[in-house]
Amino acid sequence: MASINPDDYADDHRVSYLVSEWKKLTQAEKDATELIEVDPSMKDLAEKELSEIGTAKEALMKDLEKIVGADNEREWPNEVVLEVRAGVGGEEASLFAEELALMYLRFAETRGWSAKKVEESRAALGGIKEGQFQIKGENCYRELQFETGVHRVQRVPATEKAGRIHTSTASVAILPIYKRTKIDINPADLEIEFSRSGGAGGQNVNKVETAVRIIHKPTGIDVRCTSERSQLQNREKAMKLLTSRLQQKKDEEEARLRSADRKEQVGTADRSEKIRTYNFPQDRVTDHRIKESWSNIPKIMAGNLGPIIEALHILDPEYKPVATLQ
Repeated sequence: MASINPDDYADDHRVSYLVSEWKKLTQAEKDATELIEVDPSMKDLAEKELSEIGTAKEALMKDLEKIVGADNEREWPNEVVLEVRAGVGGEEASLFAEELALMYLRFAETRGWSAKKVEESRAALGGIKEGQFQIKGENCYRELQFETGVHRVQRVPATEKAGRIHTSTASVAILPIYKRTKIDINPADLEIEFSRSGGAGGQNVNKVETAVRIIHKPTGIDVRCTSERSQLQNREKAMKLLTSRLQQKKDEEEARLRSADRKEQVGTADRSEKIRTYNFPQDRVTDHRIKESWSNIPKIMAGNLGPIIEALHILDPEYKPVATLQ
């Protein structure tokens, strides 16, 4: 972490007492230095005091950086939940949603990140209605942060006999999992349900209620996790996802209050905002926020998101994408 200036955190209630102590030590340091100039005979005593003050300030700075440094983890976590939902377009929307999920999972693989399914609801005729996937890896949130929003596909479905182009949508949300958040959840606001996990998995899946669903009553947000073998693990993962969704809701509300130029630049990070179109007949992917297009859709859908991710980081000028993004 870069060196910080304690004066910048004088109004931060978490560290105000440390800043106050820092100021006292700084004044004592100044007094000791002036004492040497005024009375050279006190030099040895003053230098000893300066050494002690220096040690105290060093320890104080470590405490200050430890607390303030939590902001960095909150801002750039290395764990996210990728959430993909089918939008308008019926069967085609579900198929597109699954293709988007696979695209991100393949990209995660190229980056050396780990990925695991949290929950998935499949459509009757193929594809997914909704899916959540846990992704862990260095800078995964910072690289994927601008993927939240509505993704639109234009193509001729395999079942379309007349050759007409259909338009369907799917929404993507990148939910960062913070080790530390500003969200406080009152246990009284939660309704927790347990059930048996569906699908393959042996006798344990059929007999033990390991699936967990948590409903946050004030907001109506509900999450479900079935990926782990134990109820405790699924509950812990569901709580992480709930916290992340509540944080996202708060972030979206704060984003709407920001200046108009900021909103025009990167949008609100709201899942209802259309951000990208995948036009298969014209072999073109267009990001509407930066008004830039790329060709070779099959390669992009196979996980080659590097050029798009890199281009989007003009919206985050402090971040320099790694050279392996190709």
